[in-house]
Amino acid sequence: MIDRNHYGPWAVIAGGSEGVGASFADLLSTAGLNLVLIARKPGPLDETAERARHNGVEVRTLALDLLSPDAFEQIRRATDDIEVGLLIFNAGANSYGHEFVTGDLAGFQGVIDLNITSQLTLSHHFGAKMKDRGRGGIMLLGSLAGYMGSEDQSIYAASKAFGRIFAESLWLELEPFGVHVVELVLGVTRTPAMIRAGLNFDVPGMNVAEPEDVAREGIEHLTDGPVWVAGGNYEAAQKRNGFPRDKLVKGAAESMRKLLGRR
Repeated sequence: MIDRNHYGPWAVIAGGSEGVGASFADLLSTAGLNLVLIARKPGPLDETAERARHNGVEVRTLALDLLSPDAFEQIRRATDDIEVGLLIFNAGANSYGHEFVTGDLAGFQGVIDLNITSQLTLSHHFGAKMKDRGRGGIMLLGSLAGYMGSEDQSIYAASKAFGRIFAESLWLELEPFGVHVVELVLGVTRTPAMIRAGLNFDVPGMNVAEPEDVAREGIEHLTDGPVWVAGGNYEAAQKRNGFPRDKLVKGAAESMRKLLGRR
């Protein structure tokens, strides 16, 4: 399923406690990769780690918030003595959704720091080591939200658009050195976070993916960068990326308002 010689012996999963991140941990541990799992909630983190250990691999856990000032230093200390062949950055989220001009700039900055700054920091650190070895892989989790502006999540959507262009650029730079880079773009996925947010998955016509399915699809397409749209959302991504922008953006906004019962 995965080439341990190319992507092993260790994989780092940021956001590796539940949902898609936990599914990555299950798949990679079954394939024999040792894991470093990073997430904020120690309970789900420990549960995922225990399942992986039952597959006979070593697991290190870091219960930390990537927005903590010393987050990177903790990650570096936990990984300096091992060879990380795969980085999966699954930690991005819309941690602060609000109309921009009336919102709190500090809240928006947190979205940027989580979705952009943390992603860059880990990609820079582990990517440099992979380049020197001439092998490895980096998977950055993207979103259909990054293909179109949206009310009350302008900064999140923009950060995801940034992630896609960054992945394409990193793919170009690292491909000659045997390091595979792909942004795995997700649509609506039935994760615990989305369930807690109260998302209605039963809306007619909504394409809902399961975490284990998109994780498996991502692993299968590590070499198909720079961007792989998962969960049967390729046509939706194409449509969102088209023109004219005014009609597309307004049409999507009107549909979302109806879905949320607004205006």
